[in-house]
Amino acid sequence: MRPTPAPLVPAQTSRRPVPQLSPTDRFAELLLGVLSGRRPVHSMLRHTVGRAYDDLADLAERGPLRTRGAAPVVRDIGYFEPRPGALEVFARIGAGDRLRAMAFRLEQGRDLRWRCTAVELGGRPRRPRADDD
Repeated sequence: MRPTPAPLVPAQTSRRPVPQLSPTDRFAELLLGVLSGRRPVHSMLRHTVGRAYDDLADLAERGPLRTRGAAPVVRDIGYFEPRPGALEVFARIGAGDRLRAMAFRLEQGRDLRWRCTAVELGGRPRRPRADDD
């Protein structure tokens, strides 16, 4: 009995891995989608922890990045790593000739997934809450 030959791989199949977005780029795009009205805020439920979801919902309700002209895009991203597993991120958001600032914090959980723990836009302070000290 002859051994079955291995199946041939078509020549056009790419063997290069699919590039993955960094957590900073991925979350900047996710947050931009919500704040511009292109994504519903509830799409961020599994990507946020703590008060970040409430803060994001509050920001999204005001529609700060909704535009009538050019769609907003992430123009630049930077970050600082205060400790392993935590990133303080800033992003410059452009829409036409307007430029806005967005800041958010990412923390890596025990399951190694990154989640947003804080978000601010344009230097606006968060609204105080009853549970703030």
